[in-house]
Amino acid sequence: MTPLEMKKSTLTLIVIIITSLISTNHNAQENVTYQKPPKEILELVDVELAPRTFFDSKNKVMLLAYRDAYKSIEELSIKELRLGGLRIDPKTFIGSRTRYYNNVKVNFIEGKPKVVDVLGLPKNPRLANFNWSPDERKVAFTNTTTKGVEVWVLDVERCEVKRITDANVNANLGDVINWFKDSEHLLVKMKSSNAEPLIDGDNQIPTGPTVSVNNGKKAQNRTYQDLLKNKTDEHNFEQLALSDLYKVNL
Repeated sequence: MTPLEMKKSTLTLIVIIITSLISTNHNAQENVTYQKPPKEILELVDVELAPRTFFDSKNKVMLLAYRDAYKSIEELSIKELRLGGLRIDPKTFIGSRTRYYNNVKVNFIEGKPKVVDVLGLPKNPRLANFNWSPDERKVAFTNTTTKGVEVWVLDVERCEVKRITDANVNANLGDVINWFKDSEHLLVKMKSSNAEPLIDGDNQIPTGPTVSVNNGKKAQNRTYQDLLKNKTDEHNFEQLALSDLYKVNL
């Protein structure tokens, strides 16, 4: 074999090796999606849970709230801020660990028990914060969307719901919905119109060192996790907790 032929043969071998490596690397980087187990295994694990119940004071009507056994990948992937002992979703303004319900039924206990499906529920509902009205003819609750939190009201007798606010409710500190005595108005906490943008602490360049001082005094151990540690935490907590109070007429 002449030197020229040897050179061509070596070049061909190198090309083949590189092509093989590229192909192998491409196959290794293919997108892999989440897979479901066989139907038999899925049926054992994904069992429908018993509903949570909300009774009226006379035990004549029972609200049945259903939920999934496990959180979805989307819920587990939510960005979470840990401030002042709270776990907050800064996008929707509600606790990131909130347990949501995806269906509601009404059980009329008095006389012959009858379970009725509720009409008009939102698409892909994420319901929480159920609250009976004083006359117990209505139930208010929140629904969390990708944009924020809404308030809905259930007419118990008609078994129908309607949305009464946009997705701008502030549910970060709880106690979101309060009924007036007339059962026709609600006091709702909304996102504040005076709130300032949040500060991204991960990408913020510090202006000075973090200093801790011990004066030698006795002090209790802290009882809450994720206490406010700096001015950025203080600012973000204030913006997420700040609310405007609205009186909403049904």
